[in-house]
Amino acid sequence: MNRRIVIVGGVAGGMSAATRLRRLDEDADIVVLERSGNVSFANCGLPYHVGGVIERRSSLLLQTPESLRTRFGLDVRVRHEVVGIDAAARTVEVRDLDDDTTYVLGYDELVLSPGARPVRPPLPGIERALSLRDVEDADALVAAVAGAHTAVVVGGGFIGIELAENLVHRGIRVALVEATPQVMAPLDPELASLVHDRLKASGVDLRLGSAVASIGSDDVTLADGSVLPADLVVAAIGVRPESGLAKAAGLRIGERGGILVDDRFATSDPHIHAVGDAVEKSDALDGQPALVPLAQTANLQGRLVADAIMGRPVRGRGVLGTAVVGVFGLQVAATGWNEKRLRGAGRSYRVIHTHPADHAGYYPGAVQMALKLLVDPATDRILGAQGVGEAGVDKRIDVIATAMANDVPASGLAELELAYAPQFASAKDPVNMLGWVASDMRDGLVETIQWHEVADAVAAGATVLDVRTEKEHRDESIPGSVLIPLDELRGRLGEVPSGEVVVHCAVGLRGYLATRILEQRRGEGSWTRVRNLDGGMKTWLAGQYAESPSRP
Repeated sequence: MNRRIVIVGGVAGGMSAATRLRRLDEDADIVVLERSGNVSFANCGLPYHVGGVIERRSSLLLQTPESLRTRFGLDVRVRHEVVGIDAAARTVEVRDLDDDTTYVLGYDELVLSPGARPVRPPLPGIERALSLRDVEDADALVAAVAGAHTAVVVGGGFIGIELAENLVHRGIRVALVEATPQVMAPLDPELASLVHDRLKASGVDLRLGSAVASIGSDDVTLADGSVLPADLVVAAIGVRPESGLAKAAGLRIGERGGILVDDRFATSDPHIHAVGDAVEKSDALDGQPALVPLAQTANLQGRLVADAIMGRPVRGRGVLGTAVVGVFGLQVAATGWNEKRLRGAGRSYRVIHTHPADHAGYYPGAVQMALKLLVDPATDRILGAQGVGEAGVDKRIDVIATAMANDVPASGLAELELAYAPQFASAKDPVNMLGWVASDMRDGLVETIQWHEVADAVAAGATVLDVRTEKEHRDESIPGSVLIPLDELRGRLGEVPSGEVVVHCAVGLRGYLATRILEQRRGEGSWTRVRNLDGGMKTWLAGQYAESPSRP
């Protein structure tokens, strides 16, 4: 008899596994069991269907059971829920949700790809809050939106922000409630503040550091007593691995709640495999268990588990958590660790902020972005990167993620050969520029100071030296700073304050040039230490705003 492979879950990892298995074995009996009414749907497109950006529901349905049978010879059964696994007998118990009957199905190999379920805390009234996981959830949201004028979205992560934007697109007044001081946990606060500004400017009532106390029939009450009108409430607090089925079958579950698998995606039972959001991954930087619910990772694991089942060589990889989201015209992307996580883990790191244009400034339409690179000072290893801007951010974070996956050091970014034409990039690409800064720091050509360190440095006796123009200084300045424009610096060295000097400009470049002048002409004055404010005034201001989330 032909080998039977049963797959639990028909989206992302599960369907990638099924189609790859068919390409590798024309004779295998491949059965896909999906609890919802659809398979192979575009999960990441659901918020945009709710917002009407993706108008046709059918556009989300990439395949159907019929098309998968015709093209791949797959036995795909929707609305069939696996309710139990007998690992010893190699069978699964399946409930047909349409007629509420159960049957037992044998397998030679079993692949679990059940995904993750939305977090729904036990709040009073939580039953009124909608979630967004599958097409049926999207249908419920579309129906609810039709009669709504106000909405509260609980959770400032990827899904929460996408839903907030799409509900605004529908003409609904939206409040976004986030229990922590910032949205987008992968970002550090000075970059998150740029997202906060865009959300507020787009009409979102942003409530940071606010926990939901209860959900009423037409409102939401926060822990501080605030009451928000809410015809519609959406819970987008996060997700947890759907590992209950595996746990009931006696499979090993990790400390984070995900299914434990080896490098070939086998669970503690060699004939049961697991992929996607339900499994614990290995962090690419420290090898520790991680939960990374991203579609790209799930799809890759689905392909790899098929290879493993067929006896092909498989090399698992750690995950960086590379992700991007759109926020009212902004691109927000990150990869690897952020500064908060590095600091919490007690790891040494260097920080580099830049604010380059997405393409050559002389070509029309260039827009500025904010990039942040985190580097191991001992090894020059890239530890993470973040970016926020209206264009070009996704490309730069993807390049950096690729460099990280291939062990390119931070200074090596300067030597990457990247595509250039003035409408797409600069001859000195933003990624190359990060590499040059990393190289200068590695070689001791510049010492920097971070936005959150300036106040302590000044308190200890340092003077802030502004090397921008008089107009820039008049428009906005760091309190107590001394102005000597860069182009006048060589002739006014006698005016440079004694002791420690913190040099700054708008984004860091002129500050760097000034520090090089002062370092090389140290004998002509009484300054003792010179540090350039990383990212300049732009990063410092973003940091100040991050510490004042109630700012209008």
